[in-house]
Amino acid sequence: MTKPEIQPTQQADIAGLQVVLDQTGLFPSDMLPDMLAPALAREAEAFWLTCHIGDAAVGFCYTAPEELTVGTWNMLALAVRPDFQGQGLGGALVKAAEKHLADMGQRILIVETSGTDAFALTRKFYAENGYDEEGRICDFWAEGDDKVVFRKTL
Repeated sequence: MTKPEIQPTQQADIAGLQVVLDQTGLFPSDMLPDMLAPALAREAEAFWLTCHIGDAAVGFCYTAPEELTVGTWNMLALAVRPDFQGQGLGGALVKAAEKHLADMGQRILIVETSGTDAFALTRKFYAENGYDEEGRICDFWAEGDDKVVFRKTL
C-alpha cells in the first residue's frame, strides 16, 4: 500500500469523501459540501483532515470545539472507505487530529458513539487509541441505544 498522506481537507477532496460517506453510511453524502463550506472558507475553528492514498481521498476526520469550554474539542466524524479499513488509517487520522489540537494548545478531545452491539468495534477502536470511557447516557440516541462518551487528554 502507498503511504497514506493526511492533510487539511480541500475542495477537490469532496467527491472522494462523498464516496467514503456513501460506502460507510456515516451520514448522507449530499450534506458534505455545506458542512465543509465554513472550514474551507476559514470561517470556522472546526477542522477537517483527509487521508489520501495516492490521489484518492479514502478517509476523513472532522473535529470541532465544544462550546462554552476552554480547550475541549469533539471528534464529530471519522470514516475510512471500507476497502481501506483495518490498515491503520483511522488511527492515523485520529493521531493527526490530536497532534493538530495539541500544537494549538488544546487540552481534551472527546468522541461520542453508540452503546449498541453494532458499535462494539468502534468503542474498541477508541479504547485501543488511548481514549477512556468517561460516561454513558442511557437511551440517549433511542430506547436501548446509549450515548457513550470517550475522552483523551492531549
